[in-house]
Amino acid sequence: MIAHSSDVTVPTIDDMSEHELPASIRVALWATAALGGRVPQREVPRRALPDIDDCVGLLEPLELWASLGERVVLAALPRPGDVTGMPRGSVELLAAATQSRECVYVPGVGGALVPTLSTFGPVGDQGWLAQWASFAAEPVPTHRVEALDLGRIELSLRTELAELTDQLISAGAPPFGSAAERGASRARSHLGAARWGVPEGLPPRALRVINLAGSVLALTDAGLDAVTASLDASTTASRTQLLHRIAAHASSALADATNAAALHLAFRS
Repeated sequence: MIAHSSDVTVPTIDDMSEHELPASIRVALWATAALGGRVPQREVPRRALPDIDDCVGLLEPLELWASLGERVVLAALPRPGDVTGMPRGSVELLAAATQSRECVYVPGVGGALVPTLSTFGPVGDQGWLAQWASFAAEPVPTHRVEALDLGRIELSLRTELAELTDQLISAGAPPFGSAAERGASRARSHLGAARWGVPEGLPPRALRVINLAGSVLALTDAGLDAVTASLDASTTASRTQLLHRIAAHASSALADATNAAALHLAFRS
């Protein structure tokens, strides 16, 4: 059931207790598992998005891709001004994916899906709705993903995180804001890698990078949403810029690790 516009509020990813990873990351991995026969295709919404009450527009494209022989679903996490990792497509696809900050796509036959999360129902009894919009996209050579080096991705992310966190501290700015500081130690120590709700069989290093990058991305987004009243304007601006840099690096690492893991599920396991 889709809510009337008067019932819809604008949610954030932080409102969803089990969705620290972007929806497209989980869908890419579970959809790839389904294309390989590991789980039924109809199970993808429930496995990938367990807190979603209604999921529209996901199963039909997945069934079509399967019928055309597609074996892997990849993810991209674009941000304003940075569409790295996106397949070639229309202006509408780029605009929608940039606004949602995520999408999934298939490299073999071409095509992309962009999710929109919303709530529906009366206050106090609201459910979650995920609507997936389909867009045409060009096929993508998988050798670009196969060439990814997870070791270099992990080292780069850790180095960037350490350097930028030091810069935040030196500037007198709390790295992630008071609301997110409770989880900052998890992002720095990458503990709890098995708690992300992803399919079994992922390479350990890919899972480790997904865990670290997902933690960092959730914390930086929470930090960007937090208002730190004690900071002056210059420090606030510097903090915001540094958090955007960390988020961009984490997004890139998360998408790359997910895509490497998806290829492993599709072709090597």
